[in-house]
Amino acid sequence: MSIKTKLSLCISFIVAIILTLNISIYYYSTRAELQSGAEKQMTEIAKTIGDHVELTQQMKQMLEDSLGEKLRAAALAAKLKLNPDIDQVTNEQLAALSRELDIDHITLWKRIGNDIVALKSSNAKEINMSSKTWDYWYTAFNQLFDSGAVTVPQGQKLPHYWSGPINYASSDPSVINKWGYYYDGTTNYLINPYVNAKSLLQFESGSGTEALVQRMLADNKNLLEITGFDPQFFGKAPIIKIKNGIPVNNLDVRAVIFGPYSYQDDSDDAQIQQAANTGRMITETATIKNTTVMKSFIPIQGAQPYVIGITFDHTSIQSTLNRQLLKHIGISLGLLLVTMVASYFIAGFMLRSLHLVMDQVNALAQGHFRTRLSIRTKDELGLLAAQVNAMADNLDAYWMQLHNAAEELQHTQQYLESFINHTSDAIHVVLLNGEMMRTNNAFEAMYGWNKEEVEGKRLELIFPGHEQEFEHIRSTILQGYPIADYETVRMTRDGRSLDISMTSSPIRDSQGEIIAIASISRNITVRKKTEEVLRKSEKLSVVGQLAAGVAHEIRNPLTTIKGFLQLQKSKGPLSSMYLDVMLSELDRINFIVSEFLVLAKPQASCYELVDLQTILRDIVLLLDSQAHMNNVELQLDLATECSPIHCEPNQLKQVFVNVLKNGLEAMPDGGSLRIQLEHTSQDGLTVRFIDQGCGIAEKDLVRLGEPFFTNKESGNGLGLMVSQKIIANHKGTLNIQSKLGQGTCVEIWLPVAAVQEASVHKG
Repeated sequence: MSIKTKLSLCISFIVAIILTLNISIYYYSTRAELQSGAEKQMTEIAKTIGDHVELTQQMKQMLEDSLGEKLRAAALAAKLKLNPDIDQVTNEQLAALSRELDIDHITLWKRIGNDIVALKSSNAKEINMSSKTWDYWYTAFNQLFDSGAVTVPQGQKLPHYWSGPINYASSDPSVINKWGYYYDGTTNYLINPYVNAKSLLQFESGSGTEALVQRMLADNKNLLEITGFDPQFFGKAPIIKIKNGIPVNNLDVRAVIFGPYSYQDDSDDAQIQQAANTGRMITETATIKNTTVMKSFIPIQGAQPYVIGITFDHTSIQSTLNRQLLKHIGISLGLLLVTMVASYFIAGFMLRSLHLVMDQVNALAQGHFRTRLSIRTKDELGLLAAQVNAMADNLDAYWMQLHNAAEELQHTQQYLESFINHTSDAIHVVLLNGEMMRTNNAFEAMYGWNKEEVEGKRLELIFPGHEQEFEHIRSTILQGYPIADYETVRMTRDGRSLDISMTSSPIRDSQGEIIAIASISRNITVRKKTEEVLRKSEKLSVVGQLAAGVAHEIRNPLTTIKGFLQLQKSKGPLSSMYLDVMLSELDRINFIVSEFLVLAKPQASCYELVDLQTILRDIVLLLDSQAHMNNVELQLDLATECSPIHCEPNQLKQVFVNVLKNGLEAMPDGGSLRIQLEHTSQDGLTVRFIDQGCGIAEKDLVRLGEPFFTNKESGNGLGLMVSQKIIANHKGTLNIQSKLGQGTCVEIWLPVAAVQEASVHKG
């Protein structure tokens, strides 16, 4: 292709870029305007819905409060007509009184021990129901019995009276009721009248938010769905209560509070929480159900904050943009064609002098260094002619310098050839396509192939089972990181495995691009065999110690089982109490053997990138109720920013649960257990568990981690040993500091993900 054509094409290309930029700017600005308009529309819709929801909730609350006041009046009337002693009240009386007061049912609750039980009711399904597991309902009941004043945030509160929000009935989950509870101390029971909440539900479906949402979706075809989310419960596992054997998701703990939710996306949880926390609208574009949609999440502040999600059909915006884009492309193609024709003729006129320069360059290429150009102009072509003449004067001098440099390079090559061929380490260079480029004499002695057999061919050196390791090493080198002293296994020509220590590095060309990989292999088979003998010797010693402990721990439950079996043989079948003891002892044996296998046999693990803060929050949430039962306060002190770690989350949770349970059991009289997470250095995180328990004696502290050493009556001494093994497998450390009577500090250090990745580069 001539320079004239190239210059014409370059000019046309520049014009094409300018036109493309113009089209792109128009496209993106128009799209931004359309999208902004859609966002404003969605904001207005959200505001309308929010105002309507707030008004609806106020009206619904007024209806619910009115119904609650009616139930309180019914409870006062029932108190006057019923005997103050619950034993003197019959279920038939309650049924007749319910009809008289025009309510569905009346139930009488009495506090028995640490539970509040429905002893009498006009509804037979509610008799003997327990309220101990009813969360804030149970708290409200106790507050009525204790002081007559309810302080829980939910429900309607009046003197000696509390009415909870409408919800599914525990006795019949197919019914939604409104309940009232009255107690003033004149009776030994709590009066509970209730009615069906059908009127409230009819108001919600006929005039409430759901009806408004359906009207808006019908009026605007570009709106796919409008959904109300409760950020307190969205993204979390649904709170399911078992009522009369049926799982029920109560009305007051639902993630979706109104509207359909069929266009679901994995990022919805994060977007909803961000909108709720920042108070700003969050908008994103995604492809859901083969449809490109724009989802906006608008926070609504009120008595109970929530987030409205509006899903908009983004294809309507895109279709408008596409029509405008086609029109601009047609105009730009016409302008580009005119530019190409004009630039071709202009380039021909400007390049006439360049042909003279090309003739001179051809003469220089043939070795004629004494010819000269006669162009006298002072433009760029004149300067180019002067430089070509100067180049001819210098070529002869450069030629001599190149000749001398070639001789020096030849001597250096001979030196390197001598070094490579006489070293005892095998050296080979492989191109990126797998072909062998170069080997030395030691390679032939170590692997069995000579140079003529392998150079220019693909060679299989990878021992079966090490393919994935080889690909990881190769990818690391191709990223520019060398591998030093990496121990692995390779295969010789006759199929034998060969233990080697390998150093590999990339070979680059003059542009810095990697073109090959050079590897130096050292045979360490003898050293590996020696190390294996030492490991087996140490392993036999540890296994012997563990086996002795396991035998001692298993002997006691086996003796118990044997005794009961002998007793059954002599006296016939045993009672279920003896069988429970035998099963308990068998479970203990199984637990000890399982823990022993964890230590003795490697377990399959799935390591992943995990935020340690999330694991600690999950564990605290798991053990919070047990801590409250032990009168222990869990204090979580997390660093503001923590790097992720590569770990097996379930194994780390097992370690943290073991440590936390030990801390709880060490504080029988209660106290505070503090969990700290901090960056102790750039390469690791430290977790500390600090309790205020009884502490550990100095003589026992040195024995921690020994199999079957424990101070617990029901312990077996394997938990800490398993925890130490898990932390060691994660390249971490576990240290325990304690003083008798002053508490214990368990410190666990774990490397961050970046350090674990860097350890591969160091071999």
